[in-house]
Amino acid sequence: MAEPVRGNLAGPPRYPSVPVGPDQLQALVDHTSAVIYMRDLDGRYMVVNREYERLFHLRREEIVGLTDHDLFPAEIADEFRANDLLAASAGAPLHVEEVAPGNDGPHTYITVKFPLLDAAGKPYAVCGISTDITARKRAEEQVRQLNAELEQRVRDRTAELEASARELDAFAYSVSHDLRAPLRSMHGFSEVLLADYAGTLDDQGREYLQRIQANVTRMGRLIDDLLRLSRVTRTGLNRERVDIGAQAAEIIDELRGAEPGRCLQAVIADDLVTTGDPHLIRLALENLLANAWKFTGKREQGTIGVGAVRQSGNQVFFVRDNGAGFDMAYAGKLFSPFQRLHPTSEFEGTGIGLAIVQRILSRHGGRIWAESEPGKGATFFFTLTSDDPEWTDGP
Repeated sequence: MAEPVRGNLAGPPRYPSVPVGPDQLQALVDHTSAVIYMRDLDGRYMVVNREYERLFHLRREEIVGLTDHDLFPAEIADEFRANDLLAASAGAPLHVEEVAPGNDGPHTYITVKFPLLDAAGKPYAVCGISTDITARKRAEEQVRQLNAELEQRVRDRTAELEASARELDAFAYSVSHDLRAPLRSMHGFSEVLLADYAGTLDDQGREYLQRIQANVTRMGRLIDDLLRLSRVTRTGLNRERVDIGAQAAEIIDELRGAEPGRCLQAVIADDLVTTGDPHLIRLALENLLANAWKFTGKREQGTIGVGAVRQSGNQVFFVRDNGAGFDMAYAGKLFSPFQRLHPTSEFEGTGIGLAIVQRILSRHGGRIWAESEPGKGATFFFTLTSDDPEWTDGP
């Protein structure tokens, strides 16, 4: 009868225990990159490893029996001694960060200190295992210094920009004041000439004076628009919920009140809500709707639409009209100051309104673009940063 196969029912094989002597333990601690040492409760060294010898350029025979006060400056030695006593009294491992001298300056170590207990459970020595983290600490300090320098540069740059903004404000108001005075004078004298010397002026003379007055008025509007453009660039943003549909309805009502004879249909979608600065957004809408109103002025039945669509997951508002339109070949000029695609004799304007709109949207993190054909109206699309929920497409 065959003998049964005996399996390993007792788990993994057991190896014969080999007694570990002092030489083996010393070899173990000598072949680690950490600094390992043992001191008695009086602070005298009992054991150090090879890494300790290498770092501090001392042989272990020269170290054993000495204390930290024999090897290091008093402040460092006092800290080492205090941590040893704290670990001994705690009766448990202690994690501390310590600094010791090095060839290239102070080195920082993360140290674990724990007491060695005798048969009665009383500590008789403290063992320390220290890992050099100097490279990490120096990198952290370098990053801290770079951040501090960057923050200071940002503060300095902000101060410079604020000073420049104040100077620009002062300059803009000064220029505005200095320009308006001669303009008022030109307008006043031209009115006097037309009133007091109408009988001595021929038709051409009166036409010249009327042209002067028209250009003075246009120059005044241009100054106002430049100041408005300057303020838009620097004014602070106050983000809150904005009902674009309600703002658009108010603006169109104001346009109707200024020109009640116009025949125009306005279609405004529901739930046109976003987040942004209500005053700046209204200013942008005023410019867009004023343009739509102006360029539909020669239509028997003008139409303006305000709505929104979703493109690539983003909320996109639009202002649409059936007015004069423009050639898309010149669309790149639309949002630059003083750029006009229609002559002043056909449609009045300073060429700054769309530049104001573009800067307002840019400050909100959005953008604006247009689609148009000559004689077929134009649609201006724009985006604003918003946390709005999903909604259905507009008209």
